Amino acid sequence: MKPYLSVVIPVFNEGAGLKPLFARLFPALDALEKAYEVIFVDDGSSDESVALLREEVSKRPECARAVILAHNVGQHLAILAGFSRARGSVVVTLDADLQNPPEEIGALLAAMDAGADYVGTIRANRQDAWWRGAASRFINRLRERTTRIRMTDQGCMLRSYDRRIVDAINRCHEVTPFVPALAYTFARRPVEIEVRHEERAAGESKYSFLHLIRLNFDLMTGYSRLPLQIFSWSGTVIASASLLFVVYLAIRRLVVGPEAAGLFTLFGIAFFLLGCVLLGLGIIGEYVGRIFEQVRGRPRYVIAEVIGEGADGSSAASQAQVRVIS
Repeated sequence: MKPYLSVVIPVFNEGAGLKPLFARLFPALDALEKAYEVIFVDDGSSDESVALLREEVSKRPECARAVILAHNVGQHLAILAGFSRARGSVVVTLDADLQNPPEEIGALLAAMDAGADYVGTIRANRQDAWWRGAASRFINRLRERTTRIRMTDQGCMLRSYDRRIVDAINRCHEVTPFVPALAYTFARRPVEIEVRHEERAAGESKYSFLHLIRLNFDLMTGYSRLPLQIFSWSGTVIASASLLFVVYLAIRRLVVGPEAAGLFTLFGIAFFLLGCVLLGLGIIGEYVGRIFEQVRGRPRYVIAEVIGEGADGSSAASQAQVRVIS
């Protein structure tokens, strides 16, 4: 029997917060009165996370599994490792830090029942540090202007996906995916709802400001050619302006005669143009680098162990039953 709901939770060095997560997650799912499974994906943790996951799966073999990756590959590839084993008609992603309460999963399922095939979320009354909120707002605006992807709060990973969306994502082979963006491109009826946001239960965020910038640059180069187009347009404008300036200097030389007073101005213009060239080479390099990563064809992640999974990919519990609340 396949579950109605699959919950995929990436875990990276969350040992201090896993027990509070277990204590809230499973009662919240039980209250939904739907068949469910929970797939934890350990993303190369170096703390006690794997041991805690192993212990919890042994307590709940009928509804919990853990995928242990051989090394850290990042949150989104870890989610894809969970998607590849999710069997539910609806798949929900949830962070392990409890900033997005698992009790909000019911609201996502209600939106799915209302006809949505992809439900994004917006964190109400964010409990992050001020700089994280400001950085997220800036990055959201920048991404909306460079891609056609509309997400009010791209940093919130509490989201739900229809089975069709998950199957489409599983057929993609991008080495630097952004799961919500992929889902948005495949969705016919995407919606967004507000959810509660709480302080982190334990530990600290794995996303630094530089990591957020890197993530948004991946989004821009992975889902838009606008950076290349901007550079092309800028090059055309600068080349035209430079041509006019050369004509002006030639006429001035004929009228006024030779002069050296504008030498430093020419140096400044030359350095400016050199900076534009280097910026353009950097942008092109980003796209070429993505092509290089893609054509190498290396595995995006390596699974070291799957805890609680039978030979057929189902739960290892007796008769492969998922948890059903009657």
